[in-house]
Amino acid sequence: MSDEQSIENQEPQENKHIEKINKHAIKMRHGRKFRNIILQWIQLFIGAAIASAGLELFLIPNKVIDGGVVGLSIIGHYLFTYIPFGIFLVVLNIPFLYIGYKHIGKNFAISTVIAVIMLSICSEFAAQFPKVTNDAFLAAIFGGIIDGIGVGIIMRAGGSLDGTEIVAIIVDKHSPFSVGEVVMFINLFILSGAGLLFGWDKAMYSLVAYFVIAKMIDVVTKGLDETYAVMIVTNDPLEVTDELNAKLGRGVTLLHGQGGYTRLPKEILYCVVNRLEVMKVKDIVLSMDEHAFVTINAVHDIVGGRFKNKSH
Repeated sequence: MSDEQSIENQEPQENKHIEKINKHAIKMRHGRKFRNIILQWIQLFIGAAIASAGLELFLIPNKVIDGGVVGLSIIGHYLFTYIPFGIFLVVLNIPFLYIGYKHIGKNFAISTVIAVIMLSICSEFAAQFPKVTNDAFLAAIFGGIIDGIGVGIIMRAGGSLDGTEIVAIIVDKHSPFSVGEVVMFINLFILSGAGLLFGWDKAMYSLVAYFVIAKMIDVVTKGLDETYAVMIVTNDPLEVTDELNAKLGRGVTLLHGQGGYTRLPKEILYCVVNRLEVMKVKDIVLSMDEHAFVTINAVHDIVGGRFKNKSH
């Protein structure tokens, strides 16, 4: 057999082998995608169960409301007691879900639908249990903590319970107001409605619950251990890098840049540190180069890398 015939016979075998590898890789990707979807659904269920406990065992029985669609649903339930809270939650979220699907994406809309339905079901179950306390202030604090944890878990899973946030995101793109300002403006009307319906003392307790919920959502989505991204422009990049590695045990990335005015090449140092290390970074950098330029920004999430595995 000639060399050419041998090569021709090998090529189909190699193609089959490559095709087999590609099929295996596709199968692995599908498997990972399916597992991720299952884990997401579990997160949404856990978040909905926790949020429903905060609402039905603390807030709703004491006429303390949350903001957004959840707050409107609580008000609707008290005005029409024969209609369950969960029904209002689903119905009032429908227009916002459509807007979210059009402007944010299908995955967000699907996750939100699942979260809303799960919260409605869990709320019906939790409503069968007696309220934990008759004290409205305690209900606002502890109900807010529990509800905030549940909502935070749902948000980490890519879903939402509050359609007003979707409106705020869209308004933010076409107005000078931020998302937070728009949400606060909407919630002022909702909390005012609670004051007219339940009394102004309940409205004030609701305001306390709203801030507690917002803080707990931040804790769950951002974490207790706050992290910061630090960018350093210095004339001694290698020396500063060695010092940061030695004293902090953090990895430092060197980015190649250029001075906008001088047009001279610059080395920019980038590293991520925790809250307690921020001052230490400043001291290290400025002790070595008092003319260094340092910027520090909060980091909301870290994916990959070995940030937690700090070695000293």
